[in-house]
Amino acid sequence: MEKLKPKLFSVMKHYSKKQFVNDVISGIIVAIIALPLSIALALASGVGPKEGIFTAITAGFVISFLGGSRVQIAGPTAAFATIVAGIVAKKGMQGLVVATIMAGILLMIMGFIRMGSLINYIPATITSGFTMGIAITIFLGQIKDFLGLTFEKSPIETMEKVVEIGKSIGTFSLQAFIIGMIALAILVFWPKKLQIIPPSLVAVIVTAAMVKLMDLQVNTIGDLYTVTSELPSFHLPTATFSDIVGLFPDALTIAVLAAIESLLSCVVSDSMIGSRHRSNMELIAQGAGNIVSALFGGIPATGALARTAANVKNGGRTPIAGMVHAVTLLLIVLVMMPYAALIPMPAIAAILFIVAYNMSGW
Repeated sequence: MEKLKPKLFSVMKHYSKKQFVNDVISGIIVAIIALPLSIALALASGVGPKEGIFTAITAGFVISFLGGSRVQIAGPTAAFATIVAGIVAKKGMQGLVVATIMAGILLMIMGFIRMGSLINYIPATITSGFTMGIAITIFLGQIKDFLGLTFEKSPIETMEKVVEIGKSIGTFSLQAFIIGMIALAILVFWPKKLQIIPPSLVAVIVTAAMVKLMDLQVNTIGDLYTVTSELPSFHLPTATFSDIVGLFPDALTIAVLAAIESLLSCVVSDSMIGSRHRSNMELIAQGAGNIVSALFGGIPATGALARTAANVKNGGRTPIAGMVHAVTLLLIVLVMMPYAALIPMPAIAAILFIVAYNMSGW
């Protein structure tokens, strides 16, 4: 029977100085990749940029520390974007926090009763169809910012957004569109030999500089959200019994989705490094990570396949890399977070277009 023991405690028996150096370098690189993605995915989820980064810091550290995978990197992911946006719109941030804590408890229960192996029985067509649906939703949700449109209403449902795009097409901004296209071109055509510098980071730096220096009339994160160097702080939510009952379907959705996505990421990363993850321990870690994320101002988190793959490619082979990634993001928040206010919204939209394309599995 699979051991309920974090992978970190197993790999430390044969840990070397060379591997520590590789893990630290990989953790720093993955943090640089995660920064613009965490901001973009938080905005797609209907919350502010800080919530995305707080999630990557808190859940990222806890899930690496307790997880059943050697290389899993956790944080906000595209799979949650539409679900989170719907919960926030209908039940507010407080409702999301309660639902995320409940989901974390469900995930821990799933791990303790050893439901990790059930991932093997979910048909691939269901997961691919589900992720394709999310990809389309994310893509349609970013057209507004990419084209610089001004909506009269603030629709939540995807088809309502499509209708609003049609009604608002007269507010099209050429400047916003140009900035979005430049960001998209960088993301698509950035040379592979320079991939050690993440193209998403290059895209946001170049477009932010253009908007600032050329004084373009393009919405930035700072125009829409308050951005500070605030650190994650503990907050215990209050909820009545009726709140808990009403939020249970949302919590169950978050828990099942987190379980599926994190374990799929583990399976893929196992094949990359020739390892074997502990699925039940991973579910317990995902549960703990989501609880901590919610208590410290974050949103739901799960294993992120793209960031996990980047960790493997850059030499990360133990959970130390994921913990370094979280600590690096914390240091970035302390030093550089106010600069995030300069990032143009069309550049964020371009990043999410690429995320949607990659997750759709063309």
